[in-house]
Amino acid sequence: MAKNIEEKSAIKQNNGRYAIAPHLPGGLITPEQLRKVADVAEQFNADAIKLTSSQRIALIGVDEDKIDEAWAAVGEPQGMAIGMCVRSVKFCPGNQYCPFGQQDAIGFGLRLDKLFYAKQLPMKAKLGVTGCTLDCAETCIKDIGFIGAKKGWKMVVGGNGGPTPRLSQKLAINLSDDEAEALALKVVDLFVEDAPKTRMGKWIDKMGFETFKERMGL
Repeated sequence: MAKNIEEKSAIKQNNGRYAIAPHLPGGLITPEQLRKVADVAEQFNADAIKLTSSQRIALIGVDEDKIDEAWAAVGEPQGMAIGMCVRSVKFCPGNQYCPFGQQDAIGFGLRLDKLFYAKQLPMKAKLGVTGCTLDCAETCIKDIGFIGAKKGWKMVVGGNGGPTPRLSQKLAINLSDDEAEALALKVVDLFVEDAPKTRMGKWIDKMGFETFKERMGL
């Protein structure tokens, strides 16, 4: 059976072909990019095109010997759907577009994407930014998440999906963009320093949440 090719961000499929998913921060895409994705899907006879839960577009069904050529044709960065790194930064439309938005989830989400996306970690991690408590970006199951409120961002940590799902916990409230970014950096730096072989939530549970907060200076 085919195996993932991590260095090419190519994901094995059950028919022996591969899926590739270009990185499109927050799922934002121009008409030109969208046309190119469609053209590449036709050019390489993809089995399907799928919108993913991580706000990417996956081209499902590329032959192994055509992976490099397909990536070159797409002309976008590789999406980190596999590997021990920051896999995604998911964000909602925020107050730029949504009437419920309390904060600029797009602007802050793009800022975090530039800072963290594909950063190598001891274990995979996912981030989320949502403009209000409706939590369309599902920060409740993200390793690090931000929820918009009138006075700033509420930061949550330690959530994940998967076979043993875990809800995130509140770490801080009323954070400015700069404060939220700085605290996220502290969390990630400590995670890298401790190098646990587990998701962030289990790592926090092992040390105890109050101890974790103390190490964050909170």
